[in-house]
Amino acid sequence: MDDLDPTTFAAAATRGGQRLVLVTGPSGAGRSTAIHALEDLGCETIDNLPLSLIPRLLDGPPLERAIALGIDVRNRDFSATALIELIDRLTRDERVALEVLFLDCRADILIRRYSETRRRHPLSPAEPPQTGILAEADLLAPIRVRADILIDTSDMTPHDLRAEIARWFGAAPHQRMAVSVQSFSYKRGVPRGVDMIFDCRFLRNPYWDPVLRPRDGRDTEVAAHIAADPRFTPFFSRLSDLVQLLLPGHIEEGKTHLSIGFGCTGGQHRSVAVAEKLADTLAAAGWQVSIRHRELERRAGAEPRPEVG
Repeated sequence: MDDLDPTTFAAAATRGGQRLVLVTGPSGAGRSTAIHALEDLGCETIDNLPLSLIPRLLDGPPLERAIALGIDVRNRDFSATALIELIDRLTRDERVALEVLFLDCRADILIRRYSETRRRHPLSPAEPPQTGILAEADLLAPIRVRADILIDTSDMTPHDLRAEIARWFGAAPHQRMAVSVQSFSYKRGVPRGVDMIFDCRFLRNPYWDPVLRPRDGRDTEVAAHIAADPRFTPFFSRLSDLVQLLLPGHIEEGKTHLSIGFGCTGGQHRSVAVAEKLADTLAAAGWQVSIRHRELERRAGAEPRPEVG
């Protein structure tokens, strides 16, 4: 990373408030590597600071460079509920420009990494690592859903991860606006922290087709069924134009992340299809996009789609 300017990341620290990156994820997924990479980019890094002390850290005047905090289950007062409450509090704080970076990894890869290093898992020091890995995955599931940036390190070397961190955080502000697109069900409530929400319940519903009902909006036939609604094309055309009109304006205001939500009744068909199509459209236009499907992730075995741009 010698070719990166370490002042780039630091220069944006006070724009729109103290820039704060919370780095978390399962043990063994690469959090320490990410913290070191952020430090190389000019960030003030602190690892395993107790959650209760983080608000005090921000009480003083903002630093001239960004802050990155490593948080995992080893933190003294860690709990999923406490971390989510902290994220909510910091999101509402106008003094803070918060980003949550979640480093994920498949369970089989984590098991292999622990086997190679012969380390004990912090949640199962006297048991096989697999026990702690599975328990930690359940513990972190609600935090994973709240992530602004999700990086799956399963197939990455430490060098690859450092390069990915540089891709997200090493570019100039106008080049690294992160866009998160997510789908959800109105029955389960509107997700927190979403900047723009669009209601897709007016579109043709595949639920009423017995063949399409068990599938979701990522299925080509389901997407085609929704797109056949005569209202879909003018809706999506105007939606795409609107979002791409607004994104540069948000960058000019110093915003580094924008979250766009799409809701429908069950969060399985219409909102998923529209979210997928918008994510592909923005990625093709050069934006860095991550996509989440909240209700599909709740289903056993569902794997969220990684970044697409």
